[in-house]
Amino acid sequence: MTTAPALELHSVTVDYPDGSGTITALDQVSLTVNRGEFLALTGPSGSGKSTLLSVAATLVAPTAGRVLVDGREVQGLGRSGQAELRREKLGIIFQQPNLLPSLTAVEQLLVTQHVRGFGSRKQRATAVERARTLLAAVGLEGQENKRPHQLSGGQRQRVNIARALMGQPSVLLVDEPTAALDAERSHAVVELLARITRDFGTATVMVTHDLEFVDLCDREVHMRDGKLSESVAA
Repeated sequence: MTTAPALELHSVTVDYPDGSGTITALDQVSLTVNRGEFLALTGPSGSGKSTLLSVAATLVAPTAGRVLVDGREVQGLGRSGQAELRREKLGIIFQQPNLLPSLTAVEQLLVTQHVRGFGSRKQRATAVERARTLLAAVGLEGQENKRPHQLSGGQRQRVNIARALMGQPSVLLVDEPTAALDAERSHAVVELLARITRDFGTATVMVTHDLEFVDLCDREVHMRDGKLSESVAA
């Protein structure tokens, strides 16, 4: 599998207004994550982890520096280009699955495809087949027609992961995926993310406070006061 960079941040700074001054949320941060690499991003609350994830997701524009996804310079794409990049190249997994209560597991995935547009009946059939394949890949074969209230917390998070893969992303951005899970389910979800990273060749960045899971990652970087430490082998 190729180890080409899928996500690159070069000397990224993010300043926010704060009264008459500014707060520096990211301070000259540089980071490269390759395809097939599972990166743990750790650090105390308020250190800049969420801001880094938002910059990588093209949701926050840096004050200075460069962001590249799959070798494409994000800042030069404009809003519509960035929106397309998010749809096609980025998968975002939030703390809470935020599933729609009236939809089945397979329908949760198809909602993202509606945004891209089905086009023909053949394209819809292809999307349904991919959704079912992804649910099987995350261990939910046979659960496709269940609604959120019929699934456990760990299963709902697995639907969340499968949904993020519908667009065949190059980069997965994961925000505290174990926050609402017990220890056993948390371990299973992080193991799943490690396998997904290998099998799908994504560059995966996982924000986590659970240092016990860092050994399941390929690499750890640590944030404090908006600065990124040197990488530490997991």
